[in-house]
Amino acid sequence: MNPLTQIQCAQQDLISPAMREVAEQEHLPPEHLRDLVARGRVVIPANPRHASLRPIGIGRALRTKINANIGNSASSGGPETELEKLACAIRYGADTVMDLSTGGCLEAIRAHILAHSPVPVGTVPIYEALAKLDDPLDLSIERLLEVIAAQAEQGVDFMTLHAGILREHLPAARQRLTGIVSRGGSALALWMDRHGRQNPIFEHFDRVLDICRAHDVTISLGDGLRPGCLADASDDAQFAELRVLGDLVRRCRAAGVQAMVEGPGHVPLHEIEPNMRAEREICDDAPFYILGPIVTDCAPGYDHITAAIGGALGALHGAAMLCYVTPREHLGWPTLEDVRQGVIAFRIAAHAADVAAGRPGARDRDDAVSRARAAFDWESQFRLALDPERARTMHAESSSAHPATGEPCCTMCGPRFCALRISRDWKQSAK
Repeated sequence: MNPLTQIQCAQQDLISPAMREVAEQEHLPPEHLRDLVARGRVVIPANPRHASLRPIGIGRALRTKINANIGNSASSGGPETELEKLACAIRYGADTVMDLSTGGCLEAIRAHILAHSPVPVGTVPIYEALAKLDDPLDLSIERLLEVIAAQAEQGVDFMTLHAGILREHLPAARQRLTGIVSRGGSALALWMDRHGRQNPIFEHFDRVLDICRAHDVTISLGDGLRPGCLADASDDAQFAELRVLGDLVRRCRAAGVQAMVEGPGHVPLHEIEPNMRAEREICDDAPFYILGPIVTDCAPGYDHITAAIGGALGALHGAAMLCYVTPREHLGWPTLEDVRQGVIAFRIAAHAADVAAGRPGARDRDDAVSRARAAFDWESQFRLALDPERARTMHAESSSAHPATGEPCCTMCGPRFCALRISRDWKQSAK
């Protein structure tokens, strides 16, 4: 492995093995990708210690990526359960995963995930730092840096660090309907308020950069003040933090550390495009990694749908990676089935955005499905589907309810009214 980080390598006009692999995936000349990495427009999270990794690129110029959150709580899950979730997320198309574990043996769970994950693995180090304390007010920068270093040495590829939420932002956050919904952001807000001091991650950011540069860890600048409901979207607190994140992006690049920016949250449809544009302008087009956005607050149990709607629009307007939301968002810890549904919903969102953006080859799969559909080639339709098992099961259930007639037709219309069969016969009769 080249001793230089990905961004240092690119800034010296060198092309790393990871860059070559990503360029091939994205059908880009390696030199073009190298320039995007050098300018900070694309990140390639690839810790050299993550031995099983197949690197990917994240950036507005590339195919839209999706992330799946896994991890256990203090009352649920364990290494075996999280490996099942990891396998499920990767099977259905997650490009990255984040281990958000807050209970149990955190180091062991993370080691299992890293050993079995071919996709980049992210974490939120403050979760582990707080989990090891009886009182969150006992958090210290030394404890947090110790956790960041240990996770980097273990092989974590990217880390969410809430460095942009500052003491001066707290009065605006107090005016919100839902306050601060970020776990890391709320813990830091309480710490700053009670100690009367500035965010320790912000104050010691140069030390964080030293660790991340040494291990080529990509920093995902967390949005501790992301809106937790439509009423709080695009408010003063959110954009005050975003301006700080823009400054931190520039510090990361100057230090030879890759950086992306995390974004909202809950945002109504008409505010998504301005949010995407603001991030590009304020953060110098650093890759934008967004949660959803969730576009309505009144559909608990279906938030994978409300968030995928926002995710598709966000990706169309420039978001580089979408963090999935599961049906159980706001209701409970996601199950294995929730992971599957969340990943599929966001693959649809990301793919729809790539088609709309005219990404090279993005529509090839759709056209292949259409040709198979017109030819009543069910096996090809199943093979090309984003969720082949579900498509096959639904077709089998419908077919069993209708006796076979020998005529090719879809089970929705039946042989008499099948528009595809009628259209096929009509086209053939005109020859």
